[in-house]
Amino acid sequence: MINNLSVTAVIPVRGGSRRVPGKNIRKFGNSSLLVNKIRQLKQVELIDRIVVTSDSEVMLQAAAAEGTVTHRRPLEYCDDKTRSFNEVVEYVASNVEGDILMWTPCTCPMLMPESYRIALDSFADKVAGSGEYDSVVSCRMLKEYVFDEKGPINFNPVRHCISQNLPDWKVLTNGYYISMREDMVRWKYFYGKKPLLIPVDKISAIDIDDMEDFEIAEMIFNSRNMKGAADAAVTETD
Repeated sequence: MINNLSVTAVIPVRGGSRRVPGKNIRKFGNSSLLVNKIRQLKQVELIDRIVVTSDSEVMLQAAAAEGTVTHRRPLEYCDDKTRSFNEVVEYVASNVEGDILMWTPCTCPMLMPESYRIALDSFADKVAGSGEYDSVVSCRMLKEYVFDEKGPINFNPVRHCISQNLPDWKVLTNGYYISMREDMVRWKYFYGKKPLLIPVDKISAIDIDDMEDFEIAEMIFNSRNMKGAADAAVTETD
């Protein structure tokens, strides 16, 4: 709950995944991307409800087993062809409960509960509170030398600068998009014209799009879990 406004985290998943078949429910760590995200969001006290929206019966059953609200989406809002993405956002936002919606794809498995807490606190202060911004979105900083077909975009090779001094470019990640639910319906999108962009670290920004992304994310995820288990064991023996 934020300023007496209810918060709903929406996890959008669908049955079709071209680059990584069954991506959302294939084994990832000890569970799946979907179950992992549900369990992460359950640790965020500001979230009042978690809704998994999907056309897949298997995914809806997995979500229900974790105690979340499920929303069955018609295939036309999941097939990437019949409806535009804007129509998908409008449809989902119109058919779930909550004052504030946090759109949280499960393809960013390394984004931890604390990042969601920071984002929701920022929404309470900068959006629901002051109105300085209209939405909150996760991003990562891009400090790399970028070219297009015409040449350098963000640097001058005649006057070389180290990467730290490159312009502060921000790239949106799929970690979270937070807006008032009514605004999402009106905009037909999950953020507005004045989003507050909150940078996350490189590992938190990992977004699984293809099999290489999946394998890299799983290796990091398993490594961190093993380290956590080892640290806990050492603490118990102290």
